[in-house]
Amino acid sequence: MDAVDIARWQFAIVTVYHYFFVPVTIGLSVIVAGFETAWLRNRNPEMLRLTKFFGKLFTINFALGLVTGIVQEFQFGMNWSDYSRFVGDIFGAPLAIEALLAFFLESTFLGLWIFGWDKLPPKLHAACMWLVAVGTLLSAYFILAANSWMQHPVGYRFNPATGRAELNDFVAVLTNKVQLVTFPHTITSAYMVGGAFVMAVGLWHLRKPGVGTNAGMYRKATRIGAWFTLVAALGVVVSGDLQGKIMTEVQPMKMAAAEALYNSEASNAPFSLFTVGSLDGSQEKFSVKVPGLLSFLATGRFDGSVEGINEIKATYEKQYGADTMNSSAQSRVFSKSYTPTIPLTYWTFRIMIGLGMVGALIAIAVLWYTRGDRIPRHRLWLWAVLATPLLPLFANSFGWIFTEAGRQPWLVFGVMTTATGVSPNVSAGEVWTSLITLTLLYAVLAVIETKLLLRFIAAGAPEFEEPVDPADRDENAPLVFAY
Repeated sequence: MDAVDIARWQFAIVTVYHYFFVPVTIGLSVIVAGFETAWLRNRNPEMLRLTKFFGKLFTINFALGLVTGIVQEFQFGMNWSDYSRFVGDIFGAPLAIEALLAFFLESTFLGLWIFGWDKLPPKLHAACMWLVAVGTLLSAYFILAANSWMQHPVGYRFNPATGRAELNDFVAVLTNKVQLVTFPHTITSAYMVGGAFVMAVGLWHLRKPGVGTNAGMYRKATRIGAWFTLVAALGVVVSGDLQGKIMTEVQPMKMAAAEALYNSEASNAPFSLFTVGSLDGSQEKFSVKVPGLLSFLATGRFDGSVEGINEIKATYEKQYGADTMNSSAQSRVFSKSYTPTIPLTYWTFRIMIGLGMVGALIAIAVLWYTRGDRIPRHRLWLWAVLATPLLPLFANSFGWIFTEAGRQPWLVFGVMTTATGVSPNVSAGEVWTSLITLTLLYAVLAVIETKLLLRFIAAGAPEFEEPVDPADRDENAPLVFAY
């Protein structure tokens, strides 16, 4: 393996691991804020207990997500310096705003929320968590704007004197057509994860022997999580459909690779649910297909035409060159193959959809079997509890693997290939060292995260304590950590 392959593996491992925390953070922030708002409205002790319970789990997840996310920034300079040098003027702008605006908004008001119990007025305290939720959305928006520019570069010009891409329309970057469909799809996917997490934790406690008087509280958490998951799933379906059509417009190769469609279909292109064939997908032995579904996903019409891999590849070879590099601009985009890894794109696309659908079906089942005063006791529910938060979480991860792998060989689509973006003076051995070190470190953090979450989940919601009126507290008393 050369430095490019190892650097790609390192970025993939770090990114996928970090993204395990992101959707949980985005989803839980809104749910916790909702629980506290419900407490303020009706003064139901159960809502305050759930606020503190899931707020504690949110805080643990936020802390680990912060630690793992910092490494993301350094990789651009360490392993991808040519990429950073070429697009830093554009790519760095939304990331800088994310750090200076969104992240500080999140961290500042989360700190106030954690240490402000019984110190801040109740409504102001609840507003802090709502601002944390807003911060997570802003953070996601600016980061996705940077990624969407890589998928569909807009709002820039190439400066031949400096050999760099320069930003000339920041609004175009923020309103990129890819961004406008990617953001709602990513956020609703994250909300689905957060809802599934709350549903699973509530259901686990609801099934525990001796739940007693807490059964009503955990049933509420379970059903709120299930409804949140189901509504978010509907948002995922709608936004995903729109995203598929935009993807076909700006990256037709990605859609063709998702179906392993080598030759164009003039109309009624089928979508295969399952296929057995050659590893590269060029030969099919057995397949289960839905007629016209690929045409609908790509064009919005069941009789729409879909370009195949061979035709798109020929177009790219003609546009960017197949065997020679004729200019300095061409050297950034030259590639011997404009086709991504077909099995990877084919299966990650289907696993993403499949896991998301199963998660939504479990949410429907949970709503049905917990109606009234029912408590599901069948052993299968234990497996559902364990699997529910993992299904949409892994669906998120496989979706991002598809998004990034399906863009290959492009680092910035149509502008720069991955092979030309790696740091020229970093050896394979050096990248191996950082990859192994980070992987081992993240493994340790995974153990810490899992133990902390399981420990505090098992402890359950704290007993109700009537909040102290901030007016009755000593003004000189220090802020006290609520947990």
